Amino acid sequence: MDYNNKSNTYYKNEREEMLEFFPTNAKTVLDIGCGEGAFASVIKEKYQIETWGIEYMEDHGNEAKKSLDKVFIGPCEDFIEDLPENYFDVIYCNDVLEHLVDPYWVLEKIQSKLTDKGIIISSIPNMRYHSALKKLVINKNWEYERSGVMDKTHLRFFTKKSIRNMYERLGYEVVTHKGINKTGSIKPYLYNIPLLFTATDMFYVQYATVVKKA
Repeated sequence: MDYNNKSNTYYKNEREEMLEFFPTNAKTVLDIGCGEGAFASVIKEKYQIETWGIEYMEDHGNEAKKSLDKVFIGPCEDFIEDLPENYFDVIYCNDVLEHLVDPYWVLEKIQSKLTDKGIIISSIPNMRYHSALKKLVINKNWEYERSGVMDKTHLRFFTKKSIRNMYERLGYEVVTHKGINKTGSIKPYLYNIPLLFTATDMFYVQYATVVKKA
């Protein structure tokens, strides 16, 4: 996959909205898809804890090494077995699972890397976001784009319901599951009127999910 044409901010995103889900008593964090380490660095500086990262792109991974305690560079699947067992209080997957060939395998394997009270926190694009859904249902068009829900580097697509199903089928317990980065557009309100507001998931670009071992 070609990740070289991403915007300058793609690998430097601090993802402040994802800090809401961070447990302040955590001592060890793994950020899968850490980019240049901006997000994990915020956690490290604020809470003075051990931070690890995995980054696919070499140049950005080398930048992350400057601020994080340990960084693996390459496909995350290559390093799952190298991670210590029962070690991480938090594993973040911020907009990364949709890029994987088999995210189910990764989530299954990293479960043993969590401490007994450890959690996985993920952000996953929502295929039912109003603009993506309109292009598919109304415009009858499935076309990849440079960024967003239909990013051309996405290999998997999810909805609010399928995200929950994925985790539960893999043996996780869903603690939190909520939409983030709500649109400011009036369109989803208009779409929901004939649907009696039963499709409020289309307001959100992504869904943030917190899970623990069942």
